[in-house]
Amino acid sequence: MLNGQKRFISNGSIADYIQVYAREPGTKSHEGISLFLVPKDAPGFKVTHVETTTKLGLRASPTADLAFEDCRIPKENLIGKKGEGWDQAMRTLNSGRIGIAAGAVGVARAALEAASKYVQERKAFGRPIGDFQLVREMIAQSAVEIDAARLLTLRAAHLRDLGQDNTLEVSMAKLYGAQMAQRVTDWAVQVHGGYGFSGEFDVERYFRDARILGLYEGTNEIQKLIIAEHILGPSSKR
Repeated sequence: MLNGQKRFISNGSIADYIQVYAREPGTKSHEGISLFLVPKDAPGFKVTHVETTTKLGLRASPTADLAFEDCRIPKENLIGKKGEGWDQAMRTLNSGRIGIAAGAVGVARAALEAASKYVQERKAFGRPIGDFQLVREMIAQSAVEIDAARLLTLRAAHLRDLGQDNTLEVSMAKLYGAQMAQRVTDWAVQVHGGYGFSGEFDVERYFRDARILGLYEGTNEIQKLIIAEHILGPSSKR
């Protein structure tokens, strides 16, 4: 029987099944966490809130709040073994973070393509604005940073394919990708001028969508802590 609530679940209102990590009463920290599969029609499960168009970005994907009130599921819905939930969650996060890093590359590439097209078509003072040095600098820097993020993502994915621990590489790819996507989409808005702030061009949506990359599947700050731990070792307890 499950009791509790969870916020900010992507597609939680439309999923047929929900994977739920729950801790057994009386256990502490990582102990006693197990993973369960909960069908949407399970007694005691309900969606309490759904957010779409009021979000800053990712408005095509509903974000839901879920509640479990004496939610009963059969023992066969335990995924893996009892008490293995923490390790399962860490493996899932590693895989998910590669996807976020790849998504950062994707949204940034879309922004760069839109910006490149616009600066070659938009004219000022009798010539395309893509001829102006400061505009060219933003395009060039975008291309460099996108490729760097892409290669970091490919390295993390390659290590996963080899079955090697890629925790450090995944955190590096996600952190840099999230930061890069914010910069590149911001530059894309900038070169569009006032049109970049309007809803007439896609770059304002890319800019909004990029902001979540540094928040979900582990914030930028969490990625920095993971990277530092791999380099310096665990921080001392005080």
